[in-house]
Amino acid sequence: MGHVTRIVIIGGGPGGYEAALVAAQLNAEVTVVDCDGLGGASVLTDCVPSKTLIATAEVMTNFDSSHEELGIKIEDDTPPIEQAARVVGVDMGKVNRRVKRLALAQSHDITASVTRSGARVMRGRGRVEPNQAPDGSRQVVVRAADGSEERLTADAVLVATGGHPREIPDARPDGQRILNWTQLYDLQELPEELIVVGSGVTGAEFAGAYQALGSQVTLVSSRDRVLPGEDPDAAAVLEDVFRRRGMNVMARSRAASAKRVGDGVEVTLNDGRTVTGTHCLVAVGAVPNTRDMGLEEAGVRLHDSGHIWTDKVSRTSAPGVYAAGDCTGVLALASVAAMQGRIAMYHFLGETVAPLNLKTVSANIFTDPEIATVGYSQADIDGGKMDARVVKLPLLRNPRAKMQGIRDGFVKLFCRPGTGIVVGGVIVAPRASELIHPISLAVDNNLTVEQVAKAFTVYPSLTGSIAEVARQLHSRKGADG
Repeated sequence: MGHVTRIVIIGGGPGGYEAALVAAQLNAEVTVVDCDGLGGASVLTDCVPSKTLIATAEVMTNFDSSHEELGIKIEDDTPPIEQAARVVGVDMGKVNRRVKRLALAQSHDITASVTRSGARVMRGRGRVEPNQAPDGSRQVVVRAADGSEERLTADAVLVATGGHPREIPDARPDGQRILNWTQLYDLQELPEELIVVGSGVTGAEFAGAYQALGSQVTLVSSRDRVLPGEDPDAAAVLEDVFRRRGMNVMARSRAASAKRVGDGVEVTLNDGRTVTGTHCLVAVGAVPNTRDMGLEEAGVRLHDSGHIWTDKVSRTSAPGVYAAGDCTGVLALASVAAMQGRIAMYHFLGETVAPLNLKTVSANIFTDPEIATVGYSQADIDGGKMDARVVKLPLLRNPRAKMQGIRDGFVKLFCRPGTGIVVGGVIVAPRASELIHPISLAVDNNLTVEQVAKAFTVYPSLTGSIAEVARQLHSRKGADG
C-alpha cells in the first residue's frame, strides 16, 4: 500500500469543508474536527440565516415601495397608502423557523457531501500539540463534549475555526432584549423598536432588514457615515435610503453601554445621551476563535487581535500548519475562506496553485439596495494606490430600472488611463450580487473597457448600464489619447 497523507482540519466552515473536499479528491486521509455542525457560523448563524431573513425583508420592501407606482391594487380593508400604514406584515416566529430550518438543511447537505468524499467528521474541539515529530507530522488532540479525548496524527493541519461576535463590556447580550446576531433567530415577535449598535456590514444589513420587516430602527454609528469602510458613493446612497424610509441614523455616536429597563433597553452613548427601544442588536465586529488551541505553543504566530498570520498560500509560521477563513483576518467572506482552504490543500499536496489575490474578490452587502464591489476601490484611487479613470452612471437613466420602479443606485467602473483595462467596479442596485459578475470577469481576465462595451447586452436590462459605463470610459480614454 502506498503512502497516505493525513490531513486534520479543525473547523468545519467554508474554509474547512472546502479544504476537506479538495484533500479527499487528491486521495488524502482527511479528518474534519468540528464542534457545532459543518458549514460553521457562515451556514448556521451568519450568511445563510441572515440572507434568508433578508430575502423576506426584500419581498416586503419591493412590494411596499413600488406596488402603487406599478399599478397593483390592494383589494382588502388595508388603510390607504397615504395613512402610512403597512400593506403587509410579518410573522416573525414563522420567518425564524424557516431561517433555522434552511440553515440546518444546508449544514446536513454539506456533511453528506464531505462524508461521501471519504472524509471523517468528528464532533469535538481540536488542540494542536506543541512539538513536531521527526517525520514532520503533528499531533492534534480532539476533546469531545463528554470529556473524552482522541489523539490524531497529521502530516498537515488546517485551522479554520472562524470567529464569534465581539462584545461591548457594558452591553453583554442576554439573548432576550440585548442580542448579538446569532441570537436574533430565536425571536418569536418582531422587535417594535430595535437599536442597532454598529454601522458596518452586519449592522447595516440587519438594520435595513428589520426596518423592512416593520421595526422602528435606530442605527448607532461611531463613524461619520454608515458603512465607513465601503465605497463612499454607495454608502451615501444607502444612508439616504435608510433615512428616507424612516430609520433614525445617529452618526458619530459611540455606544458605551446597554441595559435592560423594564420591558425595554436603554443604550447610553459616550457623550451621555441615551437611546431607548424594545431590543438592542450589538454588531461591532468579530473575534477570532484561536484561544486555547495551543497555537502559539506550536509556533503559530498570532497578530495582537488574535488572528493567525498567513502567507498567500495559507501557510502559518509553523511548518505543516495552515489556516483559512475568519480566524486569519484576511477578508471576512465565505468565498475567501473557501479559497484559502482550497489553496492550502493544493499547496501542501503538491498541486499547481496560484497565490490568493484579493484584488479579484467580489463582495456584496445584502442591504436594499445591495452594494457589490470588485477589484480596486475608490479609496485606492483617491489615495494614489491605483491610477485609474472613473465613470459613474445612475440607474435612473436605465430603462429597465424605470420599468421596475428602481430609483436608487448606480454602476461605477474604474479603468487604467492608458490601456483601458478594467481594474474595479461598484454596483448599487437590487440583485447587485448577481450583476457584479461581468465586472469580476473583466477584472480577473484583464479585459478592457472596449471589450466590455462591445459585448452584447439584453435590452432592456440593468446590465446595459455596465456596457454604457464602459462605452463612456472608452470614449474618455480615446479623448485623452
